[in-house]
Amino acid sequence: MTPSVTPVEMNSATNTVSRVLLAALRRHPRALVLLALWSVLEALPLLLSGYGVAHALDDGFLAGRPATGAAWLGVLAVAVLAGALATRHVYRILAEIVEPFRDDLVDNVVGGALARSTVLGGRPDSGAVARLTHQVEVVRDNFAGLLLLTSGFVVSTVGAVIGMATLTGVVGLLVLPPLLAGLTVFLVSLRSMMTRQRVHVLTDEAVAESASTVAHSLRDVVACGAEDRACGQVQRQVDAHADAERTLARMTAIRTLSVAIGGWLPAVGLLVAAPWLLATGSTLGTIAGALIYLTQGLLPALKSLVDGLGAGGLKLVVTLDRLVEAGEHPVCASTVQQRAPQGHELLLDGVTFSYGRHAEPVVNRVNLVIPQGQHLAMVGPSGAGKSTLAGLLAATHAPDRGKVRLGGVPVGDLDSQTLTRHRVLIPQEAYVFAGTIGENLRYLHPAATGTELDTVVDALGLRAVVARLGGYDVVVDPGMLSAGERQLIAVARAHLTRAPVLILDEATCHLDPVAEERVERVLAARGGTLIVVAHRISSALRAQRIVLMDGANMIAGTHGELLANAPLYRDLVGLWDVGQGPVGVSGDTLVTGTAGRSSL
Repeated sequence: MTPSVTPVEMNSATNTVSRVLLAALRRHPRALVLLALWSVLEALPLLLSGYGVAHALDDGFLAGRPATGAAWLGVLAVAVLAGALATRHVYRILAEIVEPFRDDLVDNVVGGALARSTVLGGRPDSGAVARLTHQVEVVRDNFAGLLLLTSGFVVSTVGAVIGMATLTGVVGLLVLPPLLAGLTVFLVSLRSMMTRQRVHVLTDEAVAESASTVAHSLRDVVACGAEDRACGQVQRQVDAHADAERTLARMTAIRTLSVAIGGWLPAVGLLVAAPWLLATGSTLGTIAGALIYLTQGLLPALKSLVDGLGAGGLKLVVTLDRLVEAGEHPVCASTVQQRAPQGHELLLDGVTFSYGRHAEPVVNRVNLVIPQGQHLAMVGPSGAGKSTLAGLLAATHAPDRGKVRLGGVPVGDLDSQTLTRHRVLIPQEAYVFAGTIGENLRYLHPAATGTELDTVVDALGLRAVVARLGGYDVVVDPGMLSAGERQLIAVARAHLTRAPVLILDEATCHLDPVAEERVERVLAARGGTLIVVAHRISSALRAQRIVLMDGANMIAGTHGELLANAPLYRDLVGLWDVGQGPVGVSGDTLVTGTAGRSSL
């Protein structure tokens, strides 16, 4: 489907950009005043050019007084030096306005990406990198350029008109009507140009998205014999983008027409009226000076403004609008409704989840009850959905259908702070940041005392690592730690919290069996709920309950029950080759539903 932009959307984008840019300018009133003053000085060579040339000719060279003519040219040379000095200050002041605006955009992009990634059901925002590294710079450069163009156009136009009026008021009358007509033509067409520029951006994104989708699904496309259909889908987006390119190219003719009317027509009119002007008392120097104002001042200023607004201005509006839109933080249900969990029982009620609208569900109509304080293990072959189920329990995934409840409250009704207080998910890839060991351990519990740190470190067998690194207050290089040491630090960080639910998603896979057993026994002894995505069958043997996911059925029971009733579980036990007996904990099955492997 070809992207389109409605007038309402375009008006909204224009209003949004105007509001954001005006707010950025209002923050720097002093800098704006200084920018205007230095811009006037920067335009001093232009302001004096026509007047100086006219007098150099009439009072100097044409009058037989070359010294006078040279003096006027000397005045122009001094003005050029003053203008160069002013240019240096203009760019310095421009940075005072533009760079804080750029910093605000960076904060907006990063904040929006983090909010969308961390909200319930959120996904990593892969487009944030492009916005941060490319689109922010596009906005900054075009914002700075338009400030320079606008101030330069105003100063140059006013200066040229005043200069020509000073030479002879008749010349001013020849200039103003076509200038206003050219600007009117351009401004009237600007909104249409803006709409087509946005369509151009949208079709470009559609081409990239379509091609990326086909590339990532190439195996399925070939398997289904859908090559022609996939090619046609991409071709439609390419054709739409080509049409947008051609339309945008045609719009440049309007810019050319505006410059011709507002800039070249006055110059032609001046040349045509030259005999009449000479006959009415104007001098050759006056006509030459007026022509310089037109060709060296008014025409370049108008062309720069039209080209700048027609190209950079449109990019600024479209890109800034998308940055503002992408930076908006998603609104969570928790901001509307706040409820406190009663206990920390976990419940999945008819939960279905899949990675994509057309993908086979990884978790399908699952009902699962995990009483508070239970030690549960999840086992199954790779790709069976264990990590997905852990993500649903931890509320990092939002179900497509059904409810996930913590303490009787849907997790969608809980804010992030409440979730953090009640559950901690420890992933397989443990994250250790560049800081001290103490800072890493206290990350989720900043008020932890030294005694608490010692207790956890000793219990988990982390004392040797802390001693080798030099203590809690020594800055650690994460690259110097082994994968197992990083996992121990992540486990200790979670243990220090008062969260009653801990979820280990193969968080001990890099530890040896003895260290893994110590970690799980210490965490289970905390008194809260412990959920372990098992890396070894020994983890399942230590659990009170075991959930088996095999891609078709999801069942639960004790080690003995699953040995008796689940052939896949017997295969897994044989594969792991653990010579341990069953735990011997009895109980009823707590799970109904199906789980499937994720599909492309």
